[in-house]
Amino acid sequence: MTNADIALSVVAAALAALLSALLVWLLRPMLLRVALAKPNARSSHRIPTPQGAGIAVIVATLVAAGTLVALSGNGTLQVPLAVFAATLFIAAVGFADDVKPVPVLPRLLLQGLAVAVVVFAAPADLRIVPTVPFWIERGLLLIAGLWFVNLVNFMDGLDLMTAAEAVPITAAVALLGFWAQVPPSTALVAAALCGALLGFSPFNRPVAKIFLGDVGSLPIGLLLGWCLLQLAYHQQVAAALLLPLYYLADATITLLRRLINGEPFWAAHRSHFYQRATDNGFSVSRIVGEVFALNVALALLAMLSIQLDSAAASLVLLLVGASAVAWQLYRFSHRRGR
Repeated sequence: MTNADIALSVVAAALAALLSALLVWLLRPMLLRVALAKPNARSSHRIPTPQGAGIAVIVATLVAAGTLVALSGNGTLQVPLAVFAATLFIAAVGFADDVKPVPVLPRLLLQGLAVAVVVFAAPADLRIVPTVPFWIERGLLLIAGLWFVNLVNFMDGLDLMTAAEAVPITAAVALLGFWAQVPPSTALVAAALCGALLGFSPFNRPVAKIFLGDVGSLPIGLLLGWCLLQLAYHQQVAAALLLPLYYLADATITLLRRLINGEPFWAAHRSHFYQRATDNGFSVSRIVGEVFALNVALALLAMLSIQLDSAAASLVLLLVGASAVAWQLYRFSHRRGR
């Protein structure tokens, strides 16, 4: 990235933060009327709280990134329109679900359509494992992308949790753009999303005044997945796995445990490790603080894996990251000592 690209990323983050905060403040009175989240079996909140602040986060991200791309006139900053279109589409699906729950199958099909647009919009010469047939690789990426979008949604069940996860990831991707490990356009979008989440965070800190809602968590998952996919296309698979490793582990282990126990995995529940932590004596602030610290550590490991540029080093760093995540999950699943 050039110095101009770096400056644009900083401006994108600042612009998105200001716009996001302003839009959340303006939208909250309307969302109190049309998108009120009432406590249920999955909830960690006890009083009805408006949801839908994701509108502000996504609008701020796309407006900031899109405006700066347009003003720069830099061809290297072109963001695929398909990514923006899919983001808006899946946000609309999420908002519909926030207002009135959408049945599981249509919801998954619509989400899958958005993910497919992002996966198949990539040029055919972008490959992660060239020896695997093209359609098999893209099909697996479609399944992985659909799961990633939903796991971000599943994990958005605690005040500031999504910010604690996504801010370190997006900040790392933006920094990796400086090292030319992702395209400049990806770094710019990551910086804008990071800023938008920071602008939203004061309204979502415990006790939250507003939630993201599916209109936020689903497109955030899609954009994060796209950023990580660009990293994997640059053959930095270890970094792409390390950055979201806590979310991947918590959501995937929880899903497998529910399937093994014969529980309806699509139903609302409170069995994620971070949710169990609240029942085990951890405060919300303590949980999100520890998750944030863990994600910063994972981001540092991811960047170190790129700097070392060694398969053996990447494997060791993945094992270190997995061990740190396993320890965190163990702590959350056991009652905190008095």
